[in-house]
Amino acid sequence: MLRKYNWWQLLLISAVSAIFVIYPDITWLPFELKWLDSGDRTGHILFFLFRYIFFIGLIFILVRYNLNHLSTAPFKKRLGYSVLISIVAYALYGAISFFVFTKVRHFGSLVLFQVLVVSVLSTLLGHIVMLYTEKRKKEKQIEELTVKNLQSRYDALTNQINPHFFFNSLNGLTSLIRKKDDRMTLTYVGKLSDVFRYILQSDKKGMVTLEEELAFVDAFRYMMEVRFANKLDYNVNVDSSKLTARLPVLSILPLLENVVVHNMIDSDHKMTIDIYSNDRNELVVTSPIYPKLVAPVTNGTGLKNLESRFLLLMNKPIQVADNGETFTVYLPLK
Repeated sequence: MLRKYNWWQLLLISAVSAIFVIYPDITWLPFELKWLDSGDRTGHILFFLFRYIFFIGLIFILVRYNLNHLSTAPFKKRLGYSVLISIVAYALYGAISFFVFTKVRHFGSLVLFQVLVVSVLSTLLGHIVMLYTEKRKKEKQIEELTVKNLQSRYDALTNQINPHFFFNSLNGLTSLIRKKDDRMTLTYVGKLSDVFRYILQSDKKGMVTLEEELAFVDAFRYMMEVRFANKLDYNVNVDSSKLTARLPVLSILPLLENVVVHNMIDSDHKMTIDIYSNDRNELVVTSPIYPKLVAPVTNGTGLKNLESRFLLLMNKPIQVADNGETFTVYLPLK
């Protein structure tokens, strides 16, 4: 609160508040001056200004003390300190009234009531500011915890991708080593390096452009074509205006891996994966279904993880269509 209001702002608030506190005196002032001679009028006006300045100072001190020194104090303690300061101020006011202005009758119940009203209002103001500050602090903590929780969940989901892809990639490398084709092996290792560099950097990205994701698919394509001896093909047809659209990093990889895991890919079942954009601002990944004779042993987390990442980062679900002949996944773009 003190960072928001400087001394001059607090003084202005105190001056305005003091007007409302001494409002009864303001309304009586013209009638009191009417029956006084010119000499008494001057003294009466000076005493009125003294009262006004007194309440400005009292309000300023109480508000500043509540905001600065009692920022976390409970209501009872805050009220006790405010009343104590007000009583001391009331005694000081009485002494000045008697010894300087000889206005004993103005050291009465009305002034005492006004002083107590100021102490209560200052206490309430400080308490309200404390409650508001605590509320904002808790909201900020909740927001920070939510972000950390989402980041942890996202990291956990992303980390599940890496081991799965790693072991499948080693299978392709192993087959090339057995064939003793050094040239293709070196090219494969280079592509594998590019792919893993993208995966390792994905931990810091979260969201990437469609252009970046398709560049990764292009490197991944070579590895799969080598692994399946040209029995696996990719058709990429994405509108150039969609390349700047964004989506969660490594969104396409689990879909391409699922095609390999769940389908027969051989001379009789050549696989073609189509990747294209539609008019609903979605990236579509579709492929024919050639089910394996023996169902693969999987935990089924690939699509679930992908769904979770889209919900976490984009608050949009993916759509899956399976008509028995083709398997299609629609990825929303941002």
